[in-house]
Amino acid sequence: MNDSPHTERIQRSLEGLLAPEELRALQAEIVRDDELRAAYVEQLWLHAQLKARRDDLKAVFDENALETPVREKSPRWRFAAPALAAAACVVLGLGAWFWLQNGRNVAVLAQAENCKWAGSELPTAQNSKLGRGRLALVEGIATLRFESGATVTMEAPTTLDILDKMHCRLIEGTVTAEVPEPAHGFTIDTPDIQVVDLGTKFGVTTASTGNSQVRVFEGEVKIGGLEGSGEGEFKHLTEGKGIHVGSSVPAPGQETTRDTVLREEGGWTAITTQFGRGKDAYVRRMDEKLPHGSDPLILVKHTELEVGRKNERRAIVTFDVSQIDLTQIKEAQLVLDPEPSGIGFSALVPDSRFAVIGLLDDSTDTWSEDDLVWKNLPASDDAGPRADQTRRLAEFWLPRGSSSTPLTIRGDTLAEFARADRNGLLSFLIVRETGETDHSGLAHGFASKEHPTARPPTLRLRMR
Repeated sequence: MNDSPHTERIQRSLEGLLAPEELRALQAEIVRDDELRAAYVEQLWLHAQLKARRDDLKAVFDENALETPVREKSPRWRFAAPALAAAACVVLGLGAWFWLQNGRNVAVLAQAENCKWAGSELPTAQNSKLGRGRLALVEGIATLRFESGATVTMEAPTTLDILDKMHCRLIEGTVTAEVPEPAHGFTIDTPDIQVVDLGTKFGVTTASTGNSQVRVFEGEVKIGGLEGSGEGEFKHLTEGKGIHVGSSVPAPGQETTRDTVLREEGGWTAITTQFGRGKDAYVRRMDEKLPHGSDPLILVKHTELEVGRKNERRAIVTFDVSQIDLTQIKEAQLVLDPEPSGIGFSALVPDSRFAVIGLLDDSTDTWSEDDLVWKNLPASDDAGPRADQTRRLAEFWLPRGSSSTPLTIRGDTLAEFARADRNGLLSFLIVRETGETDHSGLAHGFASKEHPTARPPTLRLRMR
């Protein structure tokens, strides 16, 4: 039982026994005091569990134990002794029951940076003690410190099951783990594989498109469950090595039709890269002969580190606006749907700024998804977009651990650029302008027109 000096006040508030002025005072203290806030969340969770599982608690008690004869004392103690015995049984029984059922004190939520949670079974206030159960982080970065000494950092959006002090299961998303020597053997399961630490720092990610990746930053890990391996067989990865499991190719027949322009309420028209001559792709510096026009994600990455320059990525999207009277455009918006890329780690990249850059020369709109690579990306050279052939139209930011909520990029310059078009095609480069602290930093992903479920790049236009 929590021995915080505030425990009694918290419990009385949950039972509705505090006077209004006492409740307001407690609420104000909870806002100001991190320790009190963590204690309140823990008690609130325990209170909810008791209410939800009250029928299960019958098995905890032995009703006959409460009928044991008590030696005759004063009238007051004649009634108090059975009550005290019952209270002791309740405390001991509930303590044992919750310990066995939930594995209390398996981990602590040591840090929560700009976090939003949804669907979690465990407390989500910073410094909360965590037992067995699920954490579902939809925004931000959270760090868990396990009793074994292992530290696991979750990057949103991530769903993680805590199993015990040496074991967790990554359902979806990205985590990095730092494991000191006493906790060697700490294990992270994914739907496909099992990653066992041999020391000391590694990352695991499982993306919505089926991509999974393991990257070893320091030390060594072993991986089980790989396709083609026997039971109990493991593949060893050492520092600087990684492995990719799964496929990024969508299942056949999942692409949607390409023959409509969507009319929305409020006079808006939505055109995706699926429509007409629309297209989207990305290029990677090292891929001289490998186009990425049919991938489910368009990837963007920038680094100023020499060792990581080969992994620099830029994206391009083109919209077919030939059915629109562009002179009548009043407003324009570009909508992108961020998706976990399964490549790199958000913890190694600061809050990132991106630029949307319009291509001025109509002849550059004729690029092809089938043969687009780094060296022939329109209006670009090795250093970046060419100033004489492009115009910087807008920028947007993605914080570390940001959610998958669609981004809407607005600005008068977008509408001006659209009104000036003469060939019915509008093309934009999307580049990240923020670098990274390690070459294993995140490659940001956005849904392409080949993504099986998410919205493709969309241009929204509102007419006069």
